[in-house]
Amino acid sequence: MLDLNLLRNDPERVRLSMRRRGISAEFVDTVLDLDAQRRAALTAAEGFKADKNALTGTISKAADRAAEAARLRPEIAALDALIAAASAQLPGFDEQMNALLGDVPNVLDPSVPDGLGEEHNRVVRTWGVTPAFDFAPKPHWEIGEGLGILDSERATKLSGSRFAILRGAGARLSRALAAFFLDRAARNGYLEIDPPVLVSKSTMWSTGQLSKFADAMFSDPTVDLFMIPTAEVPLTAMHRDEILGPGLLPLQYTAHTPCFRKEAGAAGKDTRGLIRQHQFEKVELVWLTPPERSFDDLEALTSHAAGLLEELGLTYRVMLLCAGDTGFNAAKTYDLEVWLPSGGGIYREISSCSNCTDFQARRAAIRFRREAQSKPELVNTLNGSGLAIGRTLVAVLENYQRADGGVDVPAALVPFAGFSSIEPDGSTRGAAVSTPR
Repeated sequence: MLDLNLLRNDPERVRLSMRRRGISAEFVDTVLDLDAQRRAALTAAEGFKADKNALTGTISKAADRAAEAARLRPEIAALDALIAAASAQLPGFDEQMNALLGDVPNVLDPSVPDGLGEEHNRVVRTWGVTPAFDFAPKPHWEIGEGLGILDSERATKLSGSRFAILRGAGARLSRALAAFFLDRAARNGYLEIDPPVLVSKSTMWSTGQLSKFADAMFSDPTVDLFMIPTAEVPLTAMHRDEILGPGLLPLQYTAHTPCFRKEAGAAGKDTRGLIRQHQFEKVELVWLTPPERSFDDLEALTSHAAGLLEELGLTYRVMLLCAGDTGFNAAKTYDLEVWLPSGGGIYREISSCSNCTDFQARRAAIRFRREAQSKPELVNTLNGSGLAIGRTLVAVLENYQRADGGVDVPAALVPFAGFSSIEPDGSTRGAAVSTPR
């Protein structure tokens, strides 16, 4: 949620950010008008209270207090009514302003490029060399079905479209990726958390998931619980309504969880394979950090996610998202896109790393103290995928496929998988280390 003081002190900055995102900034004037009315009502209430205090002071100084109180009683009663009327307006103004601000996205960082669509995203850097194949590379679903490790037909029988079953070496490789990601997160200072995957409506709202995105969430309204779209939600909200003591920041959390989303992309797009699914797994990285270092920490977070791709020998690029492509909660976002050989070669998103500044913290009331008696301040929150497991599995299958239909396992993953290749018949071969392409 935006800082009301920002709207008061620099409304043009907010207007500019909204225009850059391609949305209306009319709410700024509406909120400022409501704020002015609220402050006027508050000033009036305080003025009436001062008048009442003056009258009660007169009574206390009177020689005959009882007589003076009787004489001033009607005037005091009138002031009480005026105080109550003015004070009664305040919750209504607060409710209207909060409703407006609750649907407004974060203010963009100045470094975010202009543009309304992904075609305006900026390439920051690339890493790796795309593998050369002396055969026509297959898409991952053909590889997986050929090896017997991916079963989309039975998944559809069980649950409908956009679900998958991983079998044998496919399930083991997926589990190995999760273990590898968590191991590297621990090396980078993250504390592993095993959070609930069902959370309350207030938890979802506090992390910005229930503004304009409610339709994308799976929920059970009878118990008021939502299935998490990402572990960002419980990891960030763990410290909701808390004041963190001096010296505790930054906090770095990681979690491996299933994630659930109704929205799975444009109709008819990515309906085959593991790219866009209603249920998928991800290792999430979350930071709670002081505001003055949050953009430096975003670079660190992004490097932690990118380092995983480098260890796996997967070519990728880092994209700085443009204004119109930056998410609701974020002030700045880097997307990591991994190269896939299928379809003639294409980069696909595998992680988004975002600095949400104090936007989520204000909604969730997460604060910290620099010193024992100092005034509490809002933390800054950051999040990123480290990494999406299904999409990483896609990248491994496609980039390490062989002409005979088998797949080699990246060297870094072999100790976690326990095998170095998946053979054409779906069997695995021992733990000899493969060489990345």
